Amino acid sequence: MRNFKPDAKGPLKGLRILDMTRVVAGNELTVLLADYGADVIKIETPDKGDDLRGWKTQGVSTHWKVYSRNKRSLTLNLREEKAKDLFFKLVGTADGLVENFRPGTLEKMGMAPAELHKINPKLVIVRISGWGQDGMYKHKPGFGTLIEAMSGFAASNGFEDRPPVLPAFAMADMIAGLTGASAILAAIREVEVNGGKGQVIDLPLFDPLFSIQGPLPANYKVTGKVPKRLGSRFTMAAPRNAYQAKDGKWVALSASTQGMWEQFAKSIGQEALIEDARFKTNSDRLKNVDELDEIVGAFMGKHDREYILDFFDKAGITVGPICDIADLIDHPYVKDREIIVEVPDEELGTLPMHNITARLSGTPGEFFRPAPKLGEHNAEILDELGVSADEMKALKEKGVI
Repeated sequence: MRNFKPDAKGPLKGLRILDMTRVVAGNELTVLLADYGADVIKIETPDKGDDLRGWKTQGVSTHWKVYSRNKRSLTLNLREEKAKDLFFKLVGTADGLVENFRPGTLEKMGMAPAELHKINPKLVIVRISGWGQDGMYKHKPGFGTLIEAMSGFAASNGFEDRPPVLPAFAMADMIAGLTGASAILAAIREVEVNGGKGQVIDLPLFDPLFSIQGPLPANYKVTGKVPKRLGSRFTMAAPRNAYQAKDGKWVALSASTQGMWEQFAKSIGQEALIEDARFKTNSDRLKNVDELDEIVGAFMGKHDREYILDFFDKAGITVGPICDIADLIDHPYVKDREIIVEVPDEELGTLPMHNITARLSGTPGEFFRPAPKLGEHNAEILDELGVSADEMKALKEKGVI
């Protein structure tokens, strides 16, 4: 079990990030910073806080516990002027701010970037939205599902004879969070190293998801064709697919180089396929992929998955298991690398969650604290701002915090 270490130091210690976001993208962005020691302060409404708290699995807020670890919670009712005063004080102490209101909302609240930069010229502001801060769609709802649908992803995901498939998790939000984490650090470096000023980062969900689809527009220009859905196949190489073993379990094969294909054919006793005109080159194999998959699938279907994995491992062939979470929890690789760690949890005793992803050899990240209760750090943070205990009591009674 990995215990929390509140006094540990990370490479981002000393960096303060104000997180005004709700739900997924912003929390993904800021947890990546918090894992490396940044002081991420979640600014939440006093009544219910971040909507992510309400995403529960059998009554447990698993999303919140995972994506708000290592953060502190401060409640502020920003409809109240005194809450705004406290917020502006915090802005003066921060390096970055992340928000995901609908474009124009921050301005209506009297917190436009220009106003915040008057308080703190070095502040880096990340503005997450569905479609961007400008353009014809800026006021449309920015739910990730809509972006996954419109970005081209769903149209290419699934099988040709079946409907397009949306991802089973918040893909657009997560990719935007990953993109935003690198962008805010780049902008902070501009301030700290190059002597630059704070700036605004316009981070739509659409653009990062579109970008990871690679040369999609370039391929369309070259071919003039919309690519069909291929299931688990790949447009550039064959054989590459998911195949069912005799015991009903699944494996994946990626013989995406000529050498790997030839080695695979030899290993299954079908060396003649190497010179077969249907499969001689990668282009030939792509043209005849249905026949190729029948041959590969027939071999896989004769053996249980463990035999297949052992057989191809010894042959040096790129075949691996298709795992679900039940497989992964006890998988020796996952355990060996500590990809999933158990951390203390008040409700469940311990809770498994993903480890810190990128491992720095000298200044690794850490589990500093569990995801906070709503307003858990009010007194701690307000004390840092010079607010007395009596003032805090009055603020609470008036519904400011």
